[in-house]
Amino acid sequence: MSNNKKQIFLNEVTNQIRSKEAKAYVANELNYHLKEAKRIWMEKGLPESEAEEKAVEQMGSPTKLGIQMNKLHRPKVDWWLVILLTTTLGLSFLPMISLGYMESIHFLIYKILIVLLGITATVGLMLADYRKWKKRGWVFYTVGNLLLFSLVLFSNTMINGVPLLKLGPVTIESLMALPFFYLAWASFFNNEKLRIWQFFLLLLSPILLFLAAASIPTVYLYVVMVFVMLWWSKFSKKVKLIITGGTISLLIILGIVAWQFIKPYQIVRLLVLFEPEKYADSAGFMILKIQELMASAGLFGWFGQPTPKNFIPEAHTNFVFVSFTYYYGWLFGALLIVILLLFAARMIAIQPKIKDSYGKLLLIGGVALYGVQLVSNIGMVLGFFPMTTMSLPFISYGVMPTILNAVLIGAVLSVYRRKDMVFTN
Repeated sequence: MSNNKKQIFLNEVTNQIRSKEAKAYVANELNYHLKEAKRIWMEKGLPESEAEEKAVEQMGSPTKLGIQMNKLHRPKVDWWLVILLTTTLGLSFLPMISLGYMESIHFLIYKILIVLLGITATVGLMLADYRKWKKRGWVFYTVGNLLLFSLVLFSNTMINGVPLLKLGPVTIESLMALPFFYLAWASFFNNEKLRIWQFFLLLLSPILLFLAAASIPTVYLYVVMVFVMLWWSKFSKKVKLIITGGTISLLIILGIVAWQFIKPYQIVRLLVLFEPEKYADSAGFMILKIQELMASAGLFGWFGQPTPKNFIPEAHTNFVFVSFTYYYGWLFGALLIVILLLFAARMIAIQPKIKDSYGKLLLIGGVALYGVQLVSNIGMVLGFFPMTTMSLPFISYGVMPTILNAVLIGAVLSVYRRKDMVFTN
């Protein structure tokens, strides 16, 4: 009879709650508290049935409690991130307009499709329950490795020396594996049983495959993401220092050995960052060209004036910030940087509100992956980083860079949406 009374109580409470996820969470939470209260009454000498009835009674009105729980545990939407995403995707059309690409129906349709795919990926992941990903780290890791294996073994297209696998309208590239490794490492680092030797084995396999796919910038993104997440993991500080110190020492040794075999043109690529004028006829040309374009942009660019025809290398992809600043001016360029930085700032601001360790790892990994792309792209344009293939989040033209960052924002939104539905008892 008491079991029936308890179930009626739980049903009345959950009837006041709109979200299915919140219903399940509240039912589990109340069930736990009822069991604890029942145990205390039984320790005081009451029979089991009476103890359970007392536990239910002391909870108070189920209707009032349900209304309170509905307010407290309903899914949340981080409107700041949503507004930033909408604004940035809207701004991503500006470089295409200034470059004249939007006059082509092909570019217009493709750009709209890219934006729609980004929005779909973000919303889809936000609505998905991130807690269900927690135990699927090996699945994500396996998928990421399989994508890279297929790319290395079966690539049928080559662009700028980078292998791609074209399957009809779908093109598989190395960057496609990164979101899967992001989700996998959040799961691995949430596991207290992960050992140091397992960490290095798991780290090494994707690195070798990325290198085999001639994708050094993706290795850079991957390694930074993993090590930032490492320092937020459940490893002890001593283990973190051992892993980080060991990795840095290994990289130094490999660098010394590799230097013996480095080719002259590769040395030039390193030196050109410091003396571009010396290599103006070769590798320094692009750096000098970008410096010239940025210097001539002015505060307001060429807004409202006839724009001179000027060659801008990779104007809608890797150097989209150059074209953006050149046509719209430094004032608008600085505003764009502020908006993009606000993504990272918002994700960092959310972090203290997240109680779930796995959710925190997704958040930190997202900040790391997003931040390193942003800093590297802007640093490359301003002459602080070597020239490489690095997109500006949400602004650069391309499906995979947009999807990658949409996955990061979607995962963060999913964590934020359920921040009040984490059972910590």
